[in-house]
Amino acid sequence: MKLTVFGATGGIGRELIRQGRARGHEMTAVSRRPVDLGCAVVVAGLGDTGALAAAVAGRDAVLSALGMRPAEMKARRGREPGARSTVQADGARAEVAAMLATGVRRIVSVDAAGRVADRGDGPVMRHVVKPLLQRVLGEGFADLAVAEQVLRDSGLDWTLIAPPRLTDGPNRPYRTVLDVNVRGGRTLSRADVADAMFRALDEPAWIHRRINVAY
Repeated sequence: MKLTVFGATGGIGRELIRQGRARGHEMTAVSRRPVDLGCAVVVAGLGDTGALAAAVAGRDAVLSALGMRPAEMKARRGREPGARSTVQADGARAEVAAMLATGVRRIVSVDAAGRVADRGDGPVMRHVVKPLLQRVLGEGFADLAVAEQVLRDSGLDWTLIAPPRLTDGPNRPYRTVLDVNVRGGRTLSRADVADAMFRALDEPAWIHRRINVAY
């Protein structure tokens, strides 16, 4: 397939490029700065509508691993006191606009299992751990919630991949559950987040669903 990756310079994004090339896909990365990823790179910000449309045109799907690193958010607040993270929401809007402009319909995007407490969680996770996470990471989770709604309202064929705490490490067996959290799921490697995103491209039943993934 021909695939475009947003957030390609982050940990999950680099795994998407690496695994995509290993699977024989034609990969295109979108990056704010020039970078050597071993594939075609389109240098563009989220506001560069023409460049983003060109990066998406003719692709079979878009893979989104956007996210703002803590250091970037800290630096931004130093410049803009009171600034809030909007990178996921802004990214979703930019991706959707580029896809609608070029007729590309399939998008798989990274979410976070921590932002939702549901029946998939055990009592301690649902009533103690998740409320604590949501207080500490509420800003990022709120940004992800807006991004999800942008995708739901887009009319596109979207899938959300929602892992718990991310780790480094190789691929290994993991569990997937549709629309609710994985019971007892605590971690997932970035390599396996990328693997699940590629799986989503071959799973029609995953379209318009939130896929929770964990060990």
